[in-house]
Amino acid sequence: MFENLRRWLAAHPRWALTLATLAALVPFLAKPFNIDDPLFLWAAKQIQLHPLDPYGFNVNWYGVSQPMWSVTENPPLACYFLALSALIFGWSEVGLHTAYLLPALAVVWGTWRLAQKFCTRPLLVALLVLFAPLFLVSATTLMCDVLMLAFWVWAVVFWLEGVEQKSGGKQLLAACLMSLSLLAKYYGICLVPLLAAYSLIQERKLNCRMANLLIPLAALAAFELLTKKLYGHALFVSAADYAQATKGSLGHSGLMRSLQAFGFVGAGIAAAVFLAPWLWSRRTFLILAGGVLIVTGLAVFIGALPQQYGAVSADAKFSLGLQAWFWIAGAILLLVAVVADLTQRRDATAWLLALWIGGTLVFAAYLNWTVNARSLLPLVPALAILVVRRLERNSAAAKPVAFAVTLGALLGMAVAHADFLYAIAVRQSAAETITKFTPENSNLWFQGHWGFQFYMEKWGAFVIDTKHPGLKPGDNLAMPLANTSLLPIDPANTELLGTISVSGPHGLSTWNPVVGGGFYAAVTGPLPFAFGRVPAEQVAVYKLKPVTKP
Repeated sequence: MFENLRRWLAAHPRWALTLATLAALVPFLAKPFNIDDPLFLWAAKQIQLHPLDPYGFNVNWYGVSQPMWSVTENPPLACYFLALSALIFGWSEVGLHTAYLLPALAVVWGTWRLAQKFCTRPLLVALLVLFAPLFLVSATTLMCDVLMLAFWVWAVVFWLEGVEQKSGGKQLLAACLMSLSLLAKYYGICLVPLLAAYSLIQERKLNCRMANLLIPLAALAAFELLTKKLYGHALFVSAADYAQATKGSLGHSGLMRSLQAFGFVGAGIAAAVFLAPWLWSRRTFLILAGGVLIVTGLAVFIGALPQQYGAVSADAKFSLGLQAWFWIAGAILLLVAVVADLTQRRDATAWLLALWIGGTLVFAAYLNWTVNARSLLPLVPALAILVVRRLERNSAAAKPVAFAVTLGALLGMAVAHADFLYAIAVRQSAAETITKFTPENSNLWFQGHWGFQFYMEKWGAFVIDTKHPGLKPGDNLAMPLANTSLLPIDPANTELLGTISVSGPHGLSTWNPVVGGGFYAAVTGPLPFAFGRVPAEQVAVYKLKPVTKP
């Protein structure tokens, strides 16, 4: 029976990938909204009311009410997708996550089709992408990253086919998909230089079909003009300014950002790291691995990478250092394979993969406001393709490959489940705060943002505006202790009523400063996920005392 099933899946790869994607993502359809999901949801609701003014409202995201256009750092296409999805599925978690299965499937299908041009095992490439922790966790959010990647992958597919077939129509379609990619997330504009370089290397001359690359540039210019007219600011330029300003304030050195980026790449596509021993001959691998382990060990421990994160508990620092050492070393081995592939092949496809991976890595490590999984997600398909090309070149045996992919898939699902449990704990902490500490004749206020803010406001609490507090004696004030934009509590004017504690993931975290998981930003940890003892989500609730006159 299993052999018949294997043969059927091999004969019907699209169905195999569809079933695998649904099996991986359907368990997380009920995931609560968390991290930056609320920003996309609020803009989607605005779009349903005012379709041509997606950011024309105020939001309190940093402790003070601000125009939405000054808070968000992303273009609005994902918000339009959510607004349309809500008309069909409603605003529930299950409904909107169901809608987001479509871009996830598009990424997997597109990767499979693209991989056919590079190797003979495209199904393996698509599975490496599907079960990569960077992709799995991103696909369970409502942010713009997977939607951008879906347009990105298919733009590359049609551009390459257009170059091969000298088809201006396919390259026109690819240019339109590039425009959609950048309107989902600004990084999509990087497709223009990437595919321009591929065309020049492949065809060794300029031709009129390359003029299609002006279409996404025109789309970006039109977007800038429109947002300048609507909001008085060109939003693409504002996002670039924000990245540079915030990057400087974090104070992370170039070496620190490099280690963070390598750690995120290694852990973010874990199955590829597990396959590293089969990317070279045994002797070459042992020499490379030995050298890389020595260098990364010195960088991690003598450079005191774990010590850069003061919130990590003392007993977790050594464990975090070991995890970072393993994943950073694995990422460097993969990047050495990128260079080896380029030097051995030296063709247009090798250059495409190298520039795709290298460009994304440089942007995430040195140009973005911080290293995070979302900014590194675009390199996952290219790195998966390159790994499989190397496996085929070295005639890797089927059994170790199957074992490594299975181990990577199990780890990817575990990471996605940990992020799922974290989101549930945040929502549950908000629910218990509302239930236990809403006063009868006063207001319940709160600090903190992300998913906690979304559910607290949904259930009737009020977020504090530091410029216009509005609090009065007798009101209650909730503070989630592991959140953002928190101001200290004045003990002279407040009385602690109690603390709510809700258990989240156990032994593995994507977002906790005590453990060192920093999937959404490396300010919390040097890895997208980390193993360790995960503390519960805690909310302290205070009652405001009457102001005493001196």
